[in-house]
Amino acid sequence: MNPRPALLLLAAVLCVRADGPERVPLAIVLPKPVFVGTPRLFTSPNLEAVTGKLREPHPVPKGCVNLAAQRPVASSDPAPFLGRLAMVTDGDKEGGGESFVELGLGKQWVQIDLGQPVVLFAILVWHYHGEPRVYHDVVVQLADDSEFTTNVRTVFNNDHDNSSGLGLGRDKEYIETFEGRLIPVAGSKARYLRLYSNGNTTDDMNDYVEVEVFGIPAKHVP
Repeated sequence: MNPRPALLLLAAVLCVRADGPERVPLAIVLPKPVFVGTPRLFTSPNLEAVTGKLREPHPVPKGCVNLAAQRPVASSDPAPFLGRLAMVTDGDKEGGGESFVELGLGKQWVQIDLGQPVVLFAILVWHYHGEPRVYHDVVVQLADDSEFTTNVRTVFNNDHDNSSGLGLGRDKEYIETFEGRLIPVAGSKARYLRLYSNGNTTDDMNDYVEVEVFGIPAKHVP
């Protein structure tokens, strides 16, 4: 018997009971750092400042869990150069060469079906972080349908010149590290998640290590 549905239900109940509004730091299991020191100079005009500090804890409603774990993954590239699409949600976040799926050249996306409408509070994305890299035109969208035609919302966009054709983004580019990129999502409801990128500072490929989506099933929200 698969215990996961029962665990998700328990987490949802904890999140919406009388103490539901209570916020707790999001518990994130991080992979091992692969590189240390100051990354080499990047010339992006839209790069966020490197502080050298770890990310501050992110508060979420008590009981929220990773609803993307082991969920099915689709892609704009049906035949990845390396790895398998299932690796995006398999729980392996390490920076080694056997922990990521590599999609083809230019703009590509991966898409996760969460199985039912859920209420989201945080998304974590790990691209390849075995070396310092900046991935271009990182855009994250939510939708109610798999074709992304219904209730499409953009929750992150660092495409500063609209070269991806998904709209002009206001978020900053960033250097990949073992911490991944945390994207706050303030209670948005969706079933599907799509993540775009358009090459990186090392090559024109698109690499995904892991995606985690923290929230609760929408049917358990009063």
